[in-house]
Amino acid sequence: MALNSSFFKSYKIPSLLVLSSFLFYVSFAYDLKRTDFTKLIMLYTALFFLFYKFVNIFKNDIRVLTLMAFGFRAIFILAIPNLSQDFYRFIWDGRLLVEGINPYADTVEFFIQKGEFPVAHAQELYLGMGELNGNHFSNYPPVNQLCFALAALFAGKSILGSTIILRLIIICADFGTLYFGKKLLKRLELPVYNIFWYILNPFIIIELTGNLHFEGVMIFFLVWSLYLLQSGKWLLSAFVLALSVSVKLIPLMFLPLFYQWFTKQNIIANITKQTVFNSAFASSLPPRNDDKKWIPDFKKLTKLISFYLVIGFTTLLFFIPFYFSGFINNYTKTIGLWFHQFEFNASLYYIAREIGYTFRGYNEIDAIGKITPIIVILFVIILTFFRKNRTTIDLITSMLLVLSFYYFTATTVHPWYVATLLILSIFTTYKFPLVWSFAIILSYLAYSNPNETENLWIIALEYIIVYSVFIWEIFIKKATIKAA
Repeated sequence: MALNSSFFKSYKIPSLLVLSSFLFYVSFAYDLKRTDFTKLIMLYTALFFLFYKFVNIFKNDIRVLTLMAFGFRAIFILAIPNLSQDFYRFIWDGRLLVEGINPYADTVEFFIQKGEFPVAHAQELYLGMGELNGNHFSNYPPVNQLCFALAALFAGKSILGSTIILRLIIICADFGTLYFGKKLLKRLELPVYNIFWYILNPFIIIELTGNLHFEGVMIFFLVWSLYLLQSGKWLLSAFVLALSVSVKLIPLMFLPLFYQWFTKQNIIANITKQTVFNSAFASSLPPRNDDKKWIPDFKKLTKLISFYLVIGFTTLLFFIPFYFSGFINNYTKTIGLWFHQFEFNASLYYIAREIGYTFRGYNEIDAIGKITPIIVILFVIILTFFRKNRTTIDLITSMLLVLSFYYFTATTVHPWYVATLLILSIFTTYKFPLVWSFAIILSYLAYSNPNETENLWIIALEYIIVYSVFIWEIFIKKATIKAA
């Protein structure tokens, strides 16, 4: 829908700023190479500044923000992703699936070395995704694979056509996230415009719509699931959460956190404080018994177990059609690469690696990669049993903290990973993921040189910014409020 002058006048939109954003996005989509770091960071900084202005100026006009968010996404429709090569593998996997070939069974390299080209544009796709991607088995879960297959069904002979289909799927998912995100914010009595810190954010528009990362689809199902949970439809919530897991495995990390939400006694567990104290019948509610706050309601354990069973059974059901004798070995081998081989944009891991070099001097990732998952699991257990997770806001906050801790300790933090932190943060008081969604652009400096090596000073700058805000919000600000 065209935004004509009468529209601008009617809604008092600063048309010059909108036009500037439009032109910046056009340049980003069609006239930018990721090796041109100067242009990349200048465009991104300008877009981020304008986005921040738009949300603050028009936070009471949801329609305007919505039109801008999806109008800017439309700019990318015909663009080939320029910051990531992963989409070539998406197209490959989808076309294999349509040809009746299991995408988990063999690497791309396997076919190329044999001189077999099982899909259209096989050689071009292989060169596009790169040797590293082509040399490992697919790690994308089943629902993600079905999205890839849709692109192959509707545009199996065109790479551009396939990218358009993939992009439309992600944009539709963003519509869903906007819809259920607004409804969840209303239920939690939080500002509805918070959703635009995610939907209108240039980081989300560029990394998901532009570069075709399917975190957007996973996030749609996650937000939908949380809304259903808040609405009391926990069985349906479990099914939708399984869909989220079947796009990306990240939500599996959150499962232990549901324990208190289901089992702990709390008569106003899912009613916000504001609702209770403003309610006409608040005084009729029986007083909370804080002495029983850690006593599990064992009758509700069956509900929790059922919740987990639905998630597990549904996820397993999606994987079954892809199962073969070597599936588990291939899949776990690929997942293990993120702990034992891949290194990119890490923070605490890089510090631990440097310390390790002083003692051994080699292969630190293998040693650290074995310890990190254990530390993360222990952190999840601590938050599961020792932090209050009895309201939806508490639950989401714990999800945010768990995922943040995981990324802080991870060996690899690609920019699009931060999208999940960003969506969770809009239901909390924390803003460090929003800051990170800006600072993460510094990680792309690695692609500005032929060897694609990272400048650790730049990575340090990124994390100094993020950790400064994180420490302020988690420790200093909280302590200040308590003291007051």
